[in-house]
Amino acid sequence: MSRNIFDGILTQHTLFVQKETLRHTHQPAKLPHRDNEVSELSFNLVEALKGHIPSNMILYGVTGAGKTAVTRYVCDQLETKGEQIGRLVNPVLVNCRQIDTQYRVLSHIGNALLEAHEQADIPFTGWPTDRVFSELVKRMDSRGGVYVIVLDEIDHLVKKAGDDLLYNLTNLNAELKNARACVIGISNDLKFTDFLDPRVRSRLGQQDIVFNPYNAEQLQDILRERSKEGIAKGAISAGVIELCAALAAQEHGDARCALDLLRVSTEKAEQEGSQTVEQQHVRIAQAQIESDQVTPVITTLPTQQKLVLSAVLLNEKNGLKNFQTGEVYNIYKQACNIVQQQFLTARRVSGIISNLDMLGLITAKTVSRGRYGRSKEINSCIPTNLDPVEIMIKAEPMFSEVFTNKYRVQNKL
Repeated sequence: MSRNIFDGILTQHTLFVQKETLRHTHQPAKLPHRDNEVSELSFNLVEALKGHIPSNMILYGVTGAGKTAVTRYVCDQLETKGEQIGRLVNPVLVNCRQIDTQYRVLSHIGNALLEAHEQADIPFTGWPTDRVFSELVKRMDSRGGVYVIVLDEIDHLVKKAGDDLLYNLTNLNAELKNARACVIGISNDLKFTDFLDPRVRSRLGQQDIVFNPYNAEQLQDILRERSKEGIAKGAISAGVIELCAALAAQEHGDARCALDLLRVSTEKAEQEGSQTVEQQHVRIAQAQIESDQVTPVITTLPTQQKLVLSAVLLNEKNGLKNFQTGEVYNIYKQACNIVQQQFLTARRVSGIISNLDMLGLITAKTVSRGRYGRSKEINSCIPTNLDPVEIMIKAEPMFSEVFTNKYRVQNKL
């Protein structure tokens, strides 16, 4: 019998005990440094156990601040307590980055209420939206109880689909006869309610909880707690957890980033056949994670956005730092002519610069120049272990011409 390529890997010593505990999707039994947030959310949702309507809420905070983990934890506890005391409470979690239209959200909630033996799914598409809403109300009334509808990444939904859905969901209690409902929105954007109709804003934002970013010491506690379950005892060398936490703290206190670093570092140590995770493995993991995250972002940029990014990189190649939109625009227009692309207006390019800033490929800091007004200081911030020029040329070969041609000296607008 021929040797299978997995034979050696399966018998290899592993540093993991339960790798899943180091993933974002794992729901831990303890949530370090989130006692206050758990208490605030619980104090509101306890109304559901009394048969009353909890207030609608918005949970704000940067990515990896624990908003979703806290909400899942509290909702799990709420549902369990409801079963113990004979009170029907139905939490329904919707990821609005994946389910991002009014129709799909309503159908997802409606189908989540079906029992295992029921077959009458709301179709993925095809019904008028008002029919889907009516069916949802009918199913909620049929089951009764209190519904806690959690809209994770609600800001993404509002930006894509508007606030009609939020108007309908916050108006559910006017339609329901035998059930009650509240809405909890989870947002990475503190200002997303600025885009809402005032009526929706007042209904939705009855209570807010702001999740502050974790600091390095708090991230260390989280990693130590997860590593107890997930990684073999004694496998983590001194300074590894501290380094993972410090690097993640620089990324606005992102616990997801910290967990990814520790998990990938351990994978790297395993691949080397090392008995312990060392700080060098963290550095290797950091480089890989950055590459995995940034490379597809650059690769999939539309051509015009790649041209603007190229203009930023070419300015830096010429020794410029903290340059302004006009200097980017001048090089951008020349690059468009080289590859025979129609150039956009300066206003459109300014919008693209803002988008590249949002994607984390450049920094575009607005500064005051006194009586000369305000302007942007622009620099690239792509990880040094990546070659954005090579990535763009590989995605669109015509960019080799962009980076091999000569350009006239930049003139400020």
